[in-house]
Amino acid sequence: MNTTQQIPIADGLFTWPSATPQLIGGHCTECGGWHFPAQDNCPHCAGLSVERTPMSRRGILWTWTVQAFPPPVPPYRGPVQDFVPFGVGYVELAEGLRVQGRLTVNDAAQLKIGMPMELVLEPFGTDAQGRTVLGFAFAPA
Repeated sequence: MNTTQQIPIADGLFTWPSATPQLIGGHCTECGGWHFPAQDNCPHCAGLSVERTPMSRRGILWTWTVQAFPPPVPPYRGPVQDFVPFGVGYVELAEGLRVQGRLTVNDAAQLKIGMPMELVLEPFGTDAQGRTVLGFAFAPA
């Protein structure tokens, strides 16, 4: 993967550059809770001892749907006539955390609750300098 013309959608969201990207979660050393995206304080116990830790790449599809119509404007800014339905779901990682994200599959016949999923990066658009902006998604493993 050529990373010179690619940038992450947000710094600190996932490991980058990486051939095997991982989401970066917050792990509280006080209560043991996990959260994503990582933040300085724990949303479970309000503790301030949070470590930013790469999380499992694989998980299980907990639930899903297909977004078959354009979201309202704003926040959706794309042309309505070019809208392509996309899958979205919650994937439960080994850490016990369910992460919401886009799915690489938008065909309901190919998605099943409990199926193994794996984190991938996919193009999300381009920035003002023409670089490809990468977001994360989950693909069937």
